[in-house]
Amino acid sequence: MSLFTIGSSNTDLVIYLDRIPKIGETVIGGKSQVIFGGKGANQAVAAKKAGSDVKFITQLGNDNFGNELIKYFKSLDLPKEYLLIDNNQPSGIAQIFVSETGENSIAVASGSNSTLFYDRVKNFLEEIMNDDLLLMQFEIPIETVFYVINYCFEKKVKTIINPAPAAFLPDDIIEKIWMITPNESEAEILTGISVIDQKSTLQAAEKLINKGIDHCIITLGEKGSIWLSSQGGYKFKVPTVDAIDSTAAGDIFNGYLANAITEKIPIGNAIAQAHAAASLSVTIRGAQTSIPSKEDTIAFLKLNPITSKKIY
Repeated sequence: MSLFTIGSSNTDLVIYLDRIPKIGETVIGGKSQVIFGGKGANQAVAAKKAGSDVKFITQLGNDNFGNELIKYFKSLDLPKEYLLIDNNQPSGIAQIFVSETGENSIAVASGSNSTLFYDRVKNFLEEIMNDDLLLMQFEIPIETVFYVINYCFEKKVKTIINPAPAAFLPDDIIEKIWMITPNESEAEILTGISVIDQKSTLQAAEKLINKGIDHCIITLGEKGSIWLSSQGGYKFKVPTVDAIDSTAAGDIFNGYLANAITEKIPIGNAIAQAHAAASLSVTIRGAQTSIPSKEDTIAFLKLNPITSKKIY
């Protein structure tokens, strides 16, 4: 089973600070770093490091940032034929502030990601077979996302949609999604339900399931996640770790989750493995620099079991 990922690639310009500046404030003394990122690339690289055969469709600018990303993806054995170029737009960049407690604030200039339109990806979709899996996020044009979801539904290809950054989805799109993985704020935008506790989390997940989605996993940061399907609801608890940078933790969760599903691991076990990878990642600075190896993830999981409890 192959994993297709369609999404963004960015170069992250990261500044580490004692605290994140307020509006109009300048904070001096931070350390800086240039790291490869973008939600699509983060998830694709996470799945690749977890062991997936990843075909990552993304679009870069014809510039130094794009050239460096091509070299980087080649070093990871991600096929070059899926790396598209827009000669009229610069590559995407993100400015990220990270506080000493691990919180982050991110601003993104989408560049070439914003022109990854459906006519640029449709020919690659012909390669997808009905036993493959597709993972996608929202840092590319939402129209492209809709077209791809419709195509996969017609071809009976399972889709994992990570609805980030948050966006509203119409019901005729939601009903065609196999699995969705919002966080609390994204779930609220999708459902109109304020996700503040276990009861409201289940209500939001149930609303999405009732619209036709097979599996809804609402991620709750250090509080774990809640997974709801027609078979019931489960609460996952994650171990406490010394977090220093939460950048890309959600992307690493999704990449590892998608890989485990391609390996036909039961979904409950796949969620546990994804949580282990995400938990490890927040103890390391950066986006893709924080993606743990499969071996380290399994070792962490053995020492720190991710427990689940049926709650619905």
